[in-house]
Amino acid sequence: MGNIQFRIAPSKGEEDSRGGSQRVPFSLSPEGVRQTSPLDEEIFHAMLTLERRRAERSRQPFLLMLLDAKEQNGSAARLLYRAQLVIASSTRETDLIGWYQQGSILAIIFTELTENATDSVAKILGAKILEALREGMGPDQAKKVSISVHFFPENWDREQTGWVADTKLYSNLRRGSAGKQASLAVKRAIDIAGSAMLLLLMSPVLAVVAAAIKLTSKGPVLFRQDRMGQYGQRFKFLKFRSMHTNSDAKIHKDFVHEFISGKESAKEDSSKPSVYKITNDPRVTSVGRFLRKMSLDELPQFWNVLRGEMSLVGPRPPVPYEFEVYDIWHRRRVLEVKPGITGLWQVSGRSRTRFDDMVRLDLRYCRSWSVWLDLKILAATPRAVFSGDGAY
Repeated sequence: MGNIQFRIAPSKGEEDSRGGSQRVPFSLSPEGVRQTSPLDEEIFHAMLTLERRRAERSRQPFLLMLLDAKEQNGSAARLLYRAQLVIASSTRETDLIGWYQQGSILAIIFTELTENATDSVAKILGAKILEALREGMGPDQAKKVSISVHFFPENWDREQTGWVADTKLYSNLRRGSAGKQASLAVKRAIDIAGSAMLLLLMSPVLAVVAAAIKLTSKGPVLFRQDRMGQYGQRFKFLKFRSMHTNSDAKIHKDFVHEFISGKESAKEDSSKPSVYKITNDPRVTSVGRFLRKMSLDELPQFWNVLRGEMSLVGPRPPVPYEFEVYDIWHRRRVLEVKPGITGLWQVSGRSRTRFDDMVRLDLRYCRSWSVWLDLKILAATPRAVFSGDGAY
């Protein structure tokens, strides 16, 4: 479900397939006026984050509507204050009105929509607000306000390969990044220096591994796969090929779906830790099994780090068919930081971690990220790799 833009007046009645007007899941005309002034920018973004967390738990979607008048220069704030007075009488008491960008972008959060709310609801709400602005401010003034709607949770389209998360819904991430510019610059410098140095120092090993793959099985040396980076941006993920060519991905797809849903864990002995990889994958070559055990198949990913698609430290980037079965809260591991080669869950147990626990470790890293934490994880990674525990 993408952004929907409103710049022209809507028709009075949108008809559904049965000829009647479509219903909005709540009344837009409550008694009284809820707010006398918009929430300050900082408070509004805190409320937006809170509402997102609430929706993750309740599974009740919400809609963020932005009214943008920043092109009006000095008159934007005055124009939007007038718009707020009109909107306050056309929304429920539970809806929130505040500054998305102080003085230039006004925002409304329509909370607790019905679970089956669709794009049509978003369009109707946008049309209702635009009509209210036209009636309350006049057509000429209403034209100066651009309206867009942003639905949460997003309806990820598995067929839409160009999909990326709607960053308007995750303003706390962008604002948090703005406050960590110096730390992010240091992190990127470490990524560049570390990946370039390791590619150079490991070049003899890279050559030996490439030769071993080429001499023992048919096919390319490198395996390229679509993965999802930060905000769902896709990139070509590189690994040394550890499987026979033309292997059926359905085996892994089915396993991942069952593991994430908890079905795979239910099949196992509860006294044994679950494993996030197929332990006896028939598609893996004899050389590939050794490479996976020692994590040598991951070495080409230093090129992904050098290109800026990944970091040395961060959550592992998922394949699209993994992301499509994520619960809403699972998606935060893809959104909040750039994916990495190693991370908190890898040094805490590698594959021997239940999926929900793995996500919690990733989210803990996202919340507490610092350059110092990255250095500690990098220092702990060689021990996790050479122990081979949980690697398959």
